[in-house]
Amino acid sequence: MKSITTSLMFVGEQAGKAEEAIRFYTSLFPGSEILDIQRYQAGENEPEGSTKMARFTINGTEFLALDSHLDHQFTFTPSMSLYVECESTSEIEKAFHALVEDGAELMPLDNYGFSEQFGWLKDRYGVSWQLNLSN
Repeated sequence: MKSITTSLMFVGEQAGKAEEAIRFYTSLFPGSEILDIQRYQAGENEPEGSTKMARFTINGTEFLALDSHLDHQFTFTPSMSLYVECESTSEIEKAFHALVEDGAELMPLDNYGFSEQFGWLKDRYGVSWQLNLSN
């Protein structure tokens, strides 16, 4: 096996927002960058200019993202989350508040016993994030 990479497909109301989302994500976390973005061309089965495939990193971990305007019967779900280990209170608070803006808190930042500070949210694109303060 060569590798396993998380792929985020932006569908439904989020279709067409893959590039916006990855620009937002890479701006939040140090050591993150957009590696490349391939766009649909005129005549292909998706709107011209939408994201065919994008590769990006968050803190050195590679991800893929794409737009699909097809009528899929699924979307993102909290049963699959991006889990982030934060190193400081300021880091977790900054990331949590930026990610939850126009999204939804699933578990507010708090001490839940298993962690001094933990929060779970769905961001404005529907992607689920769990943020934990490392001990």
